[in-house]
Amino acid sequence: MVGRDPHHSSPRAPNEVGRASTWLVLLLVVALAAGAAAWRLDLVDPARERLDAWSERVLGGEDEPDPLADPAAVPPPPGLSLPALTAPGPVADPLAAGDAAELSPTAVRRALERRLGERRLGKRVAVAVAGLSGAAAYEQGGALVPASTTKLITSLAALETIEPGTTFRTSTVLRGDRLVVVGGGDPFLMRAPDRPGTTSVPARTDITTLARLSAEELLEQGVRRVRVGYDDRLFSGPAFNPRWPETYVGDVVAPITALWVDEGRPESGYGRVPDPAATAAAVFAQALADAGVRVQGSPSRAPGRGEEVAAVESAPVDDIVDRLLQVSDNEATEVLLRHVGLATGGKGSFVDGVRGVERTLTRLGVPAPERLYDGSGLSRENLVSPETLVGVLQAVVGSAADDPVRALLGGLPTAGFSGSLTLRFDDAPPAAVGAVRAKTGTLSGVSSLAGTAVSRDGVPMVFALMLDRVKAADEGYAEAALDRAAAALGACRCARAGTG
Repeated sequence: MVGRDPHHSSPRAPNEVGRASTWLVLLLVVALAAGAAAWRLDLVDPARERLDAWSERVLGGEDEPDPLADPAAVPPPPGLSLPALTAPGPVADPLAAGDAAELSPTAVRRALERRLGERRLGKRVAVAVAGLSGAAAYEQGGALVPASTTKLITSLAALETIEPGTTFRTSTVLRGDRLVVVGGGDPFLMRAPDRPGTTSVPARTDITTLARLSAEELLEQGVRRVRVGYDDRLFSGPAFNPRWPETYVGDVVAPITALWVDEGRPESGYGRVPDPAATAAAVFAQALADAGVRVQGSPSRAPGRGEEVAAVESAPVDDIVDRLLQVSDNEATEVLLRHVGLATGGKGSFVDGVRGVERTLTRLGVPAPERLYDGSGLSRENLVSPETLVGVLQAVVGSAADDPVRALLGGLPTAGFSGSLTLRFDDAPPAAVGAVRAKTGTLSGVSSLAGTAVSRDGVPMVFALMLDRVKAADEGYAEAALDRAAAALGACRCARAGTG
């Protein structure tokens, strides 16, 4: 923070300022040397008054404008002229879906065809661009592999089916001499608290804190020795999706479980641990021992029944969605998919989650995916049409201002500014940077982009751009081509004549 500069509004010659500064330093040294005696002789207040008066004569009085409190009142330095301040116009009223100008199909086609018609992008190209409601103004191609744009679908279903503000609770329960850690499906549960001076986004809790709270309660009850168990049975079915390549095991994605720390990553190094729940229990047991409770034996699976001892809770579901969209977090999305399965009457498996997603889309009037096997888009067997992605986005932008699904919009990365788009759109037209927000999707040979844009003439739109047959040598080019196509939507004049 810049401190107040008393010279700013009353410039002086450099030598005069230098002399004043020198005398002020000398005066302060003398004042400090005499400080103890002045205090004993009750001379502090008179001395301070004389110092303040001298400082005011040399450096200027306190009645001068304070640049921190009233910057507009501070005159510019000599020789610099600034335009007069003008009051900004009123903020426009929020734009309702029915108030927007209609998209011109011809203008949209012209904006996209040159950028998406190149042979290097492969033979499978699918596009849909629509207004905030209604049919697409321009569409091309069918269902393709969506990659991580699938996260838009999962996020909508999670926000629609899970109670707003829901947090996921990790607790400990005591039965006899066994203390059991019960996983509640917190996707961001950490191994230890944030280091001093750092703050995770969203705010997260950790299993070390849970151990400390548990130890405090146990010692208060006179319990000084326990066996540790862990219960990760909230989710059912296989922990590793059978529709994912085997090469992902231990490297790309962790087994999905209701209890883990650091999303199944090891404390050091790379990859994923083979049994995230067991690893989390081991971390808990060590932290419990460090907090003064003796742990007998090694942690083992056990039913989480008994009297609750302590608990920690995750960030609310909307903050989790915001984060997973910003950074395209695969593990967090797969955990949310399991919660969707539970919220829609299933048992928390991959199959239950997908079924819950599809039912939610149908209820909202969004075309269902042709094939869907996961929540994150890691499966190359998923097939989703651009119309489905556009339908998801229309369901969000067309919702009421207080509808929980609106949180999805805040999670969309902004072109050239945030999340997975921070380092993209570097050669986009300036008019498009900041006017495009979108979720990325990338697998080998696959590139997709789906989000929102506002044209230069003020027409809001939603779009989905998809490729899934890109040669390895052209993957970087394809990604940049999608950026340029989305930027073209933000930079075009796409309003249909006579509308708006």
